[in-house]
Amino acid sequence: MAKDEWARLWQHERLPGIDLLRARYVRHTFPRHSHEGYVFGTITGGIEEVGLPGGVVHAGPGTVVMINPEVPHTARAGVPEGWVYSILYPSSQVVAEIAAETTPIRGTPGFAETDVADRQAARLIREFHRAAEQGNALAADSVLRIVVARMLRRYGSALPTRETRTAGARNAERARALLEERMDDPPTLHALASELGISPFALLRAFRDSYGMPPHTWLTDARVRRARQLLDGGAAPAEAAVSVGFTDQPHLTRHFARIVGVPPGAYQRGRGLGAAR
Repeated sequence: MAKDEWARLWQHERLPGIDLLRARYVRHTFPRHSHEGYVFGTITGGIEEVGLPGGVVHAGPGTVVMINPEVPHTARAGVPEGWVYSILYPSSQVVAEIAAETTPIRGTPGFAETDVADRQAARLIREFHRAAEQGNALAADSVLRIVVARMLRRYGSALPTRETRTAGARNAERARALLEERMDDPPTLHALASELGISPFALLRAFRDSYGMPPHTWLTDARVRRARQLLDGGAAPAEAAVSVGFTDQPHLTRHFARIVGVPPGAYQRGRGLGAAR
């Protein structure tokens, strides 16, 4: 991380299912990736450029960015001085519980809009971070529910159910399952397509249509997700790297820091796991 950049990604021990990130990035760029849960972020300085399937969003102060689970996206600075932001990453379970209690939404809650000018919500996100950093779990939990309920009531709806799966979608799903099984030693695109009985270009198109990224990009993202789970369980970064198919710890660190925003050791410390072994 450059000397003019800083980041803290952490989790309060009494607020499970919520990751918090506060950071300033200037030259850092997030490659295409997705999250298992939701993203609620507010910019406090500069401009963030977010690349989404529907286009590019330029988010500035007072804006709240909302990203649904499994939506592929990128992020980078939109101005030379970079951007500063506060992010909440609530799990799908946390958001579903709040939606069931406070809204008429039935089904999986989600957001059709990606960025909204909502200074009240932006203030609440910052307030949540302050309360958590001060160790006030009661206040943080209360503010979390208030801000998520606000976003759901104002901008949320049930995500559309998936249409009948095409042959291409089924092939993409099978390819994903095979890559998950063989994460530490994945096949080539040609070998994977041959196993599925289709051409490499047909698989490439089907995979991009289903997951918003080609198989090799998806695999890197999946490896980092798996590494996070191992690190959460106390594994050393070097051990996690080999387990998910990276060549060594520096290889993991490079991709982990690009996608997550902090290196593996800082990630573990943010979860109270102590220094990496």
